[in-house]
Amino acid sequence: MFMRVDKLQAELPAPKRKDPNAAAALQELLGGKYGEMSTLGNYMFQSFNFKSKDKLKPFYSLVAAITAEELGHVELVSNGVAMLNNGPDKPGGDAGDGGDISGAPFEAMKDIRSFASFASNGGGSLPVNSNSMSWNADMVTTTGNVVVDLLHNFHLECGARLHKLRVYETLSDPTGREVCGYLLVRGSVHAHAYALALKNITGVELEKFLPTPNINLSKIPECQKYLDEGSHRRLYTFSPADYKDMAGIWGNGEQALPGDPPGELSVVDGMPEGGKIHQLTGIPSAFSPDYAPEEMFEIAAKLTKKM
Repeated sequence: MFMRVDKLQAELPAPKRKDPNAAAALQELLGGKYGEMSTLGNYMFQSFNFKSKDKLKPFYSLVAAITAEELGHVELVSNGVAMLNNGPDKPGGDAGDGGDISGAPFEAMKDIRSFASFASNGGGSLPVNSNSMSWNADMVTTTGNVVVDLLHNFHLECGARLHKLRVYETLSDPTGREVCGYLLVRGSVHAHAYALALKNITGVELEKFLPTPNINLSKIPECQKYLDEGSHRRLYTFSPADYKDMAGIWGNGEQALPGDPPGELSVVDGMPEGGKIHQLTGIPSAFSPDYAPEEMFEIAAKLTKKM
């Protein structure tokens, strides 16, 4: 089962301006070929279908724990997309009746790359790529063969690193860049973890392929605080009691990759501290959450008080 915590895995800065085209670019990291929906879908169904879980527990635990982290990555990217579509935080901006809607108040939206993100989603995110093409289950590989699945996962994480770098290089807003910086560090961890798992099974030192692609994280400003705090050396169990035995793979004297800050790999019980979820300002003129939301706010306040 899964437990949900009302935080993001990383703190995201508020966007400087509304930028729906930047949000569309970030959608690639959600529903693209190497996006978070793909990594989540692969690892989740591999963990569900894993054979001989008890006898192969370190390998099962690795895939299962990373599954939970990927679910949080889907949440992180989705929030980044919605924040870029929404623009800077505007406390108290939800109220009102929407004003005059007869004069095409959203005329500029017809020219954005993903018009559906406004027309259908109210500025939200969906499991689609940067061109609004739907993510689909054809991107999931779960063969039942542990070596083949782990090798596929290694490829997926290496491809995702290139994916994230290219999106990073298209963005200037701090929200999107922070999403990319965090995911570049964590994606490096996952690639390293799958390489070590394969080394333990086959004897092939796949970690010598890393970093693949050859991205120097020390040159990306948004990666620095995560490297400084040792995030590149940590895997989280995302569970109060389970999945600890993956320390036999991620730990056991194994070290950080060359080029990253040195240190021994470690498994951390639970999850990262995380950061707040931003409050997205309502747009009454777009009926989001409604045309005149004050009554709903009042009802919600009364229900909260009843607690």
